Amino acid sequence: MKNIIAVIPARSGSKGVRDKNIKEILGRPLIAYSIKAAKQSKLIDRVIVSTNSRMYADKAISFGAEAPFLRPEEISQDDSTDIEFFQHLISWMKENEEYIPDYFVHLRPTTPLRDPKIIDDAISRFIDSNFTSLRSVHKMSESAYKAFEIEDMVLHRIFNKGTDLDESNYARQSYPNTYDANGYVDIVRSKLIIERNLLHGDNVLPYITESSSEIDEKGDIEKVQYMLEKNINNINELFKNE
Repeated sequence: MKNIIAVIPARSGSKGVRDKNIKEILGRPLIAYSIKAAKQSKLIDRVIVSTNSRMYADKAISFGAEAPFLRPEEISQDDSTDIEFFQHLISWMKENEEYIPDYFVHLRPTTPLRDPKIIDDAISRFIDSNFTSLRSVHKMSESAYKAFEIEDMVLHRIFNKGTDLDESNYARQSYPNTYDANGYVDIVRSKLIIERNLLHGDNVLPYITESSSEIDEKGDIEKVQYMLEKNINNINELFKNE
């Protein structure tokens, strides 16, 4: 039985960038990059796109993914959570295939630049481990320990709530490294979702990658396109059988 399934969430209705998941970059819809990376993985058995749009589903299928259902609108809203579409997928698979895989590889289409070998390396490190999940992260250019929040119109340091900000001017090497989750590759266990109603849990394996560009706003499109053009040989390799 197939035990590792890539899941690519691609709802329609994004307000930041309209139809961003199928936005064409270098002549291909954004979702295609994640599909092709998953298809070239040697460890992923199936690639399923979870979408609420028939048009999105058809585009996903044209690039080699499965889109066997449409996600309900009530879990395809701006405030819908990731665990909701995983729960829906698990329920659908149990009812229609009488089967639930052990692992889901979560690939967000808004992070299009991926190397299938890195996906496989992350899977290999996680499978048979005791970690509850895996999340990809990259090192922040500035430690979060130097960040501020505003309370009552006064700057406060986030971690100690102090208002004396001189310490924040120390060299960044004086602070611990901090990391941003980047959506390159996350891996979750179906058992954790089913038994504990959790997606990541409390023992998460960090998988450190290079800084990864993601499309959330219109201004991100040019940056991501530049990164794809800069790695055009890798992109051509992804689509070599197109």
